[in-house]
Amino acid sequence: MSFDKIKKNFGFGCMRLKMTEDDKVDYDEFNRMIDRFMEAGFNYFDTAHGYIDGKSEIAIGDCLSSRYKREDFVLANKLSYWCFEKEEEVLPLFEKQLEICKVDYFDFYLFHCLTRDSYKKHKECNTFEIIKNLKEQGKIKHIALSFHDTADILDMILTEQPYIEAVQLQINYLDYDDPGIQSKACYDVAVKHGKKVIVMEPVKGGALVNLSEKSKKVFDEFGNGSYASYALRYAASYPQVFMVLSGMGSMEMMEDNIKTFSPFVPLNEEELKATDKVRQIIRDEKQIQCTKCNYCADVCPKKIPISELFTSYNKYLAADITKAQAKEEFPSDKPSASDCIKCGKCEKICPQNIKIKDHLEKISKI
Repeated sequence: MSFDKIKKNFGFGCMRLKMTEDDKVDYDEFNRMIDRFMEAGFNYFDTAHGYIDGKSEIAIGDCLSSRYKREDFVLANKLSYWCFEKEEEVLPLFEKQLEICKVDYFDFYLFHCLTRDSYKKHKECNTFEIIKNLKEQGKIKHIALSFHDTADILDMILTEQPYIEAVQLQINYLDYDDPGIQSKACYDVAVKHGKKVIVMEPVKGGALVNLSEKSKKVFDEFGNGSYASYALRYAASYPQVFMVLSGMGSMEMMEDNIKTFSPFVPLNEEELKATDKVRQIIRDEKQIQCTKCNYCADVCPKKIPISELFTSYNKYLAADITKAQAKEEFPSDKPSASDCIKCGKCEKICPQNIKIKDHLEKISKI
């Protein structure tokens, strides 16, 4: 397997780009970030059809593909199971993605967010054969998958689909031994099948950056990097990991992450022990393990800003803000937790398997 076009082991996740006041991608900031990223020697970009309600792909086409030679950057895109219902819709969707991104091929194309249930849908819609044919035509260079289920399901999928070249997994020091996420167990399955690994959510949607004061003190003893840097270095330290993605929304994030990987230095023994301590602190605080992907909000009929509510609630649980301060972050003109009608659409699409309805009920009561 050759990924020679990839220059370094850090990728630009285009899921959380900076937005303007009129809810458009801030092209000036995105252009600056792309230029800085490429200038620093990095060239891997990751998007998906549903990111930022379709605006991520459009921004890739306008700000990356239109400004750089195709051979100079690596672009990963995905086939999301909620974007098609039958076999006849898959190929037109793929061609539309090429058109929007203004490219004639994808370096990596992933079966997005595979689970036990979505895998069944892919098989029913014959997507695996369709994608293999597209690779034979040269429209896809490498076939991969992103995964959100248990290790036994990943083992089954890789056994049945041996041509998969890489696996994108949620790996961070908080999810390392989480029984729901199974980061380490899934990583071990990928290694068993000889697959290279792409890491998503290394900072858990910002949860491992916006730490409680108690957690911050653990890392402050070292004084040699940002909170994000410890999480990124942890993820990149696994031998089979060839790419770590970070969803960057500002030049400040970009500069900090570039510094972390220029050059990359694995965590030492004491730093690894520190991540163990912080993991336990976060679990003791009983925080909601939300990564702010906002898939839940996209399908919520009441337009409840679920991840924003969870962020404030987590700060309250960590005693970083009071109940009154948490309430102030959500003025009366915003949909609130009490607006939940318990339809369950959010829970069906949540990659973290969070019991969203139960948490919204708790937030509503306090």
